[in-house]
Amino acid sequence: MESRTEGGEPGRRNTSRWQGGGQNASGNRLDTAASVAGPVIQSHEIQGGVHFHTTPAAAPAAAPAAVRQLLPGPADFIGRVPELRALGLLAEHRAPGTALAVISGPAGVGKTALASHWLRGLIPQYPDGQFYADLRGYAEASEPAAPAEVLTQFLRALGHTGLPEGLGELAALWRTRTAGLRVVVMLDNALTAAQVRPLLPSGTGSLVAVTSRLRLSGLAVDGASFQSLDVLGPDEAVELLSRRIGADRVGREPEATREVAALCAGLPLAVCVAAGRIAVRPRQPVSATATALGRGGSSPLDTLEIAGEHAVRAALDASYRLLSPPHARGYRQLGILPVAVFSAPVVAAACGLDDEKTDRLLDSLAEVHLLEDLGPDGVAGLDRFRFHDLIRAHAAGLAVHEDGAEERRVVVRRAADFYLAATTAAEALLAPSHRSLPRDYLYVPEQLPPFATAVTALNWLAAEQDQLTATLRDAEAQGWDDLVWQLADAMWPLFLRLRPYTLWIEAHERGLAAARRSGDRRGESRMLTSGGAGLRNAGRHEEAGKWFALAGENARQDGDPLAESQALHGAGQSHRLAGRLREAEELFTRALEMRQALGHDRGVALTLLCLGDVALASGRAPDAVDLLTRAREGLLAVRDPYDAARALAHLGQAHAKAGDTALGEDELHRALAEFEETGSVNWQARVLEMLGETAQESGRAEVARERYSRSLALYAPISPSDAGRLADRLARSHG
Repeated sequence: MESRTEGGEPGRRNTSRWQGGGQNASGNRLDTAASVAGPVIQSHEIQGGVHFHTTPAAAPAAAPAAVRQLLPGPADFIGRVPELRALGLLAEHRAPGTALAVISGPAGVGKTALASHWLRGLIPQYPDGQFYADLRGYAEASEPAAPAEVLTQFLRALGHTGLPEGLGELAALWRTRTAGLRVVVMLDNALTAAQVRPLLPSGTGSLVAVTSRLRLSGLAVDGASFQSLDVLGPDEAVELLSRRIGADRVGREPEATREVAALCAGLPLAVCVAAGRIAVRPRQPVSATATALGRGGSSPLDTLEIAGEHAVRAALDASYRLLSPPHARGYRQLGILPVAVFSAPVVAAACGLDDEKTDRLLDSLAEVHLLEDLGPDGVAGLDRFRFHDLIRAHAAGLAVHEDGAEERRVVVRRAADFYLAATTAAEALLAPSHRSLPRDYLYVPEQLPPFATAVTALNWLAAEQDQLTATLRDAEAQGWDDLVWQLADAMWPLFLRLRPYTLWIEAHERGLAAARRSGDRRGESRMLTSGGAGLRNAGRHEEAGKWFALAGENARQDGDPLAESQALHGAGQSHRLAGRLREAEELFTRALEMRQALGHDRGVALTLLCLGDVALASGRAPDAVDLLTRAREGLLAVRDPYDAARALAHLGQAHAKAGDTALGEDELHRALAEFEETGSVNWQARVLEMLGETAQESGRAEVARERYSRSLALYAPISPSDAGRLADRLARSHG
């Protein structure tokens, strides 16, 4: 099979190498990048690279027919509605002069398809000619097209013979010839702004579309508008598959089709290659391709091939060759991280770079669209970057072949230590009393996220939840047992405030096993009590009781009364949530006595809070008021605003049930405001539910429904069981 560039031209090597050594209109030498190599397979079957329909040699006065060189529009064009709308506005509202649009994106994302589809729809507006040139910026088998070469072909297509040789004179003639004309020019696969600039026509109503794997920000001085192209969404990728393999096959195996689309990561080139594989195997189920793409131990890049050539890998290889050696190394290093989204501090830690070199690396990878710049995170003000799945697999594959195993291990450990350090810093702000166990770092990061407030720290934990989960799992796979349980421990504020129960339990199951393997009794004790809390809050009361019982037994063996009191307190909470109030009160009373004897003031206040909650649930509102008042005062004294707000919420309930509804609602509203300050969505929802109960009990049905609705809206994304309960409340209140 012939190697084709992204524009589709069979590769051929020029006899003279272009290095940007032409001249501009003033005769000055143009400064451009050196050429790169690498065969690139385009998803569209487009014949020809630089497309010129030359006329027989004749003087311009012969008035040759208008040039019609645009590529055929792709038959299976899918989606791209926002991009087409933005490009349409450019064409519609262009300023006087030539409109210039740069369409950029990673290899195989469909830049040529989008530009061709868009420009084909505009042909009636440009009756004086439509020009196309493949600038061959990323072809291995041929050099990038020199501007003089392209201008020569354009001018010959216009009927000119006896052309000058210098770039400056050719560019001047091109501008003269197009003055007053309405032409459209498509410049495909551009490598540099300097390669494009001499090719711009001078017609006041002309349009130029440039496609490139680079952002070509240098064309901003020429008035360019920029349109970045991302991968297809899941539904669009399935639609593209459906058009290529037939709706009947998709209808028979919808799940397998969606799996194929997902494994292609929405990259149109990959989707088209996968569709080709399916289409030539009409009797083979779609699920066979899904299995081949997702086969354990291999990358989809190994399966996505056309006639024996790995099309997607070749396209990505060509972009990779644009990188300098240090940036190529950084690309490989980032590809082996267990996370696909990361910020600059993670990159600095993983790659061992200072801030300046980190910025250069990220800019370089974003420039060639190997890395997507997601912009500021809105939390700590840090820019976030993302690898698409196939690009990440490409980088990781290169790392395996080009970097040593120990070097790769160091990179991953540096990133893991960063996440442990950053999460621990957030924990210190959000739960200082919980931040009591050691952290063991191999590589202490020099830069951490700037947590200005506790809320900022909590928001960072929420935003990084997927990355923390991936890091914890990978640390277990790497055998870093201390890091596993310490990261699970540091994530406590995330679990307590945001209540991701599945992750809470998973992290502590892994952490408990890791602490036991490493023989760390303090770590094992913390995993049992914190993990027991997760099981308890998830409604798995019997399992929680076993974890707390084991924690208590270990504490007695170790002679650790503080840990034993913690286990008693946790077991009491499990019984309380299971509705066993008498057993809960007995355990809380024992825990309170131990904590008072130890002088553990915060522990005393927390147990008083729980005893007040039990008294309230038992119908003893006056006792609850006394216990909860003492708990609130104690928690404020030890500067625990989160738990102090919990005590205030229960105190509001107690006052309302004791007959002082106005005072109770005032305290509940104050508690709601405090939880809004600390960022605890779960408790905001819970307090609104309490306010709804208070309104309902005092006969204000409409107010109760409004509060229940607000509570349901907060519960819905974080706790399905609580959301179900609130939905039932609302249904009953309407009945």
